[in-house]
Amino acid sequence: MQSPYGSWKSPITSDLIVAATIGLSSPAIYRDALYWVESRPQEAGRNVLVERDTAGQERDINAAPYNIRTRVHEYGGGAWLLFEDTLYFANFADQQLYRQPLDSNQPTALTDEPTLRFANLIADHHHRRLICVVEDHSSLEPNKSPEPQNRLCAVDLDSGKVTTLTEGHDFYAAPTLSPDGRSLAFISWDHPDMPWDETTLWLADMGPDGQIGTPGYIAGGNKAGQKISVQQPQFSPSGELFYISDQSGWWNIYQCNPAGKANILCEMAAEFGVPLWGFAPCTYKFLDDQRLIAVFSIDNESHIGRISLGDGTMEEMVTPYTHIGSIDLANNQLVFTGASATIFSGIVLLDLASSSITPVKQVSDLTFDNEYFSIPETISFPTPWESAGPDTATVTGPSNAAEVAHGFFYAPKNKDYQPVPGELPPLIVMLHGGPTGATHNGLSLHTQFWTSRGFAVLDVNYRGSTGYGRVYRDKLLHNWGIVDVQDTVAGSRYLVEQHRVDGQRLAIRGGSAGGYTTLSALTFTDTFSAGASHYGIGDLEALARDTHKFESRYLDSMIGPYPERLDIYQARSPIHHVDQLSSPCIFFQGLEDRIVPPNQAEAMVTALNNKGIPVAYVPFEGEQHGFRAAGNIKRCMDLELYFYARIFAFSLADQIEPIEILNLPP
Repeated sequence: MQSPYGSWKSPITSDLIVAATIGLSSPAIYRDALYWVESRPQEAGRNVLVERDTAGQERDINAAPYNIRTRVHEYGGGAWLLFEDTLYFANFADQQLYRQPLDSNQPTALTDEPTLRFANLIADHHHRRLICVVEDHSSLEPNKSPEPQNRLCAVDLDSGKVTTLTEGHDFYAAPTLSPDGRSLAFISWDHPDMPWDETTLWLADMGPDGQIGTPGYIAGGNKAGQKISVQQPQFSPSGELFYISDQSGWWNIYQCNPAGKANILCEMAAEFGVPLWGFAPCTYKFLDDQRLIAVFSIDNESHIGRISLGDGTMEEMVTPYTHIGSIDLANNQLVFTGASATIFSGIVLLDLASSSITPVKQVSDLTFDNEYFSIPETISFPTPWESAGPDTATVTGPSNAAEVAHGFFYAPKNKDYQPVPGELPPLIVMLHGGPTGATHNGLSLHTQFWTSRGFAVLDVNYRGSTGYGRVYRDKLLHNWGIVDVQDTVAGSRYLVEQHRVDGQRLAIRGGSAGGYTTLSALTFTDTFSAGASHYGIGDLEALARDTHKFESRYLDSMIGPYPERLDIYQARSPIHHVDQLSSPCIFFQGLEDRIVPPNQAEAMVTALNNKGIPVAYVPFEGEQHGFRAAGNIKRCMDLELYFYARIFAFSLADQIEPIEILNLPP
């Protein structure tokens, strides 16, 4: 059937996506059974630990209303642990630790500390306790510290008593115990650094009484002016300390020998680590005392390798998965989350002896003809290099130098439709969050929702994204709002010049930090005709003043120190330049968002409305930073499609309850 782009009817509907899609994370093996966490939009995003026994039977461990999710750093992670046939977890509602024997359906509270939050749980069986990161909010009182305090603590498994092990740094993560229980390794960092900027690895002796000695420096920090980010310390079965460091310019694995010297294990221009937005990622595990299994990425495509600890040689294991998340390993079985351009993200079991792969559970059980799926094309495109530098508020004039940025391009595809001859498709440019993050090419119904309706999609990994080494990641330092905008514009124009998309129908969308780039591109360039901001940032100064501790100094490196460089914050904040904004935009906002409060979206909506530009505002009660309730996720998808249809003037194949678009005639 021949029909204009955007008006194609698709079987990939918002109803199907939210009804049959879940989140899957944190796979683990415990006593031969598999475990993972499911995030269920149908239950308002409740996180449930699921067990799959050796017979293939599945059951939920934590019943409603218990929700396994910690708010340490707001992004959480490391919220649960299996130990002595018992589940220990942080419950979202009260942020306390609970325990639940695996043969019981009823959790009981382990801690009663209303001002404390817990994350990154590990077991210390030598002292019958948990060791974890604690975020203490009791200091948020008049005449006390203006931000919560973080420390490493122990929690007694019998009494629930919380004891401090070490404190003094702004942030802690990744506690790990040696096999004999005599050494504790962990990382720390301090304002204004983020964990991908500079972290330090420490090692402390553990005394018989459970207290630790003075921690000794192992790796990371600032060496001769070079900031180094370390992560994921682990002890081998024989007690040697390993960790991941970007000292070489890439997050590679290092081995700390008995003499205290660190040796890079398998040096590659590849990323074995990930940005620590959440606690407890795991990208390598020890197979035995001679080998480990590691996940690494090259140009944001994942691989699995078996590495010899003796000489660092690697044997790559072939799988169909191009995006692999956290792993766990036991009894020669590797479990991980994996996805590809044609395979939904899911829990996967890999037998390391036979190399056989068993898909266990996918985020969606939906089945579609692959002819409805657009296969991403990896693209790189030239982009101008215009650096602001730490002492420059804005950039004027092009540079003679040019660099390269990256992304994934999805052409429109739907087996039931053909475009009108001569018509080019509208383009949606998608921007990941962070901004220190990345997009990957795993199959996403949220992307196919657009391509199957006749939109082209460019998913951009602008300079500053992870997965391309430290140099590429650092391109965003002092340049947020500049190079990311340049790259979205350059990628769009690259596709227009290739006659692959319609240059008059370019839209841009993003959430959080991606929402900031969206609003900046709409304000400071004339490239895009429409935009969608999902809990995006319009006022950098407000973000610097009113956000949580973890990101409270993030902008020092992305923009400049605040308030000393208020001029830069105002120069790069779309809210101060609405006179330059002439493109319609729709805003989606959670009303309980602490990371990007609603007042930012509301201020932008008011400014656009006062200027007479088409604008729509969609607030959601009960939602925070990112939407979890199925109905809200569906409403977002439908209304964004409705908004583009009105702005680009094409007919919708879907029946969507409309929303008022201010300043746009009905």
